[in-house]
Amino acid sequence: MKVFVAGGLGAIGRRLVPLLIAAGHDVAATTTSPEKKRALLELGAAPYVVDGLDRDAVLDAVAQAEPEVVVHEMTGLSEATNLRHFDRVFATTNRLRTVGTDHLLEAARAVGARRFVAQSFAGWNYGRSGPLVKTEEDPLDPAPLHSMRQSLAAFRHLESAVLRAGLEGLVLRYGNLYGPGTSTAADGVFVELLRKRRMPLIGDGGGIWSFLHVDDAAGATLAAVEGGQTGVYNVCDDEPAPAQEWLPELAASVGAPPPRRVPAWLGRLAAGEAVVLMFTQTRGASNAKAKKGLVWTPRWPSWREGFREGLGAAPADEHVAARAAG
Repeated sequence: MKVFVAGGLGAIGRRLVPLLIAAGHDVAATTTSPEKKRALLELGAAPYVVDGLDRDAVLDAVAQAEPEVVVHEMTGLSEATNLRHFDRVFATTNRLRTVGTDHLLEAARAVGARRFVAQSFAGWNYGRSGPLVKTEEDPLDPAPLHSMRQSLAAFRHLESAVLRAGLEGLVLRYGNLYGPGTSTAADGVFVELLRKRRMPLIGDGGGIWSFLHVDDAAGATLAAVEGGQTGVYNVCDDEPAPAQEWLPELAASVGAPPPRRVPAWLGRLAAGEAVVLMFTQTRGASNAKAKKGLVWTPRWPSWREGFREGLGAAPADEHVAARAAG
């Protein structure tokens, strides 16, 4: 099939493109930088330089590529670690999840694409009451923090637009990503903060996180390109865990000292309400629907092995071979 990957050099896109090509698909992919076209060519994709917020550029690129499937992996994430002004940090990504999504959907319909796969998230955006581990049937947070309202609204817009677009729309709510190209990589900013003891455990550390290795995100996205029914899927590993459990293990796995513990009030002063929420109130996610509906199994079923063995960059051929082996 012809597949158009918007965001081909992001953490997921860079791992997804080789998988699609190895599976026999004809891939076109985007970058926002002319200097990075060569990187897409080296991955085997036809490169397009596109700003996802430029409607005409999006329509033109998709029209040229004529895909059967469009994959939305566009974000504007940086390695910013100050989340006190949460919505401000994610402002560009929020626009890509709203305006950018609308542009891609319009382009997909214009060329007669049949399937649209989009990136969402499973974590802090779920409601903070009820079960500690959420399914796709559970509601998103009905009362988000003021600093997170725009970001949650962007997720709601993306998911609603994709599911109501008249295409085979699949929304993948990825867990907290780790591994090559993410902030939680061997050389990532999150790990560096741990090594410097600048990433403490806040409050009771009872917030539940669901993790996902970036290669498993790519594998699940390939599965969604090739199959699965319209709907929302939590894509994460098998072991949701509280921060008080996973943060010390992550530190140990990278040779960092044990994280300090600080009370919630101090965490609120130092890092802001959103960070305190994530360490104390956030919910995990069940991957049962994705495993069955996408016929997908994570290569890293637990963050425990993933943290110990999967934070570094594997060669592209090893990555593809591992996915092909199932």
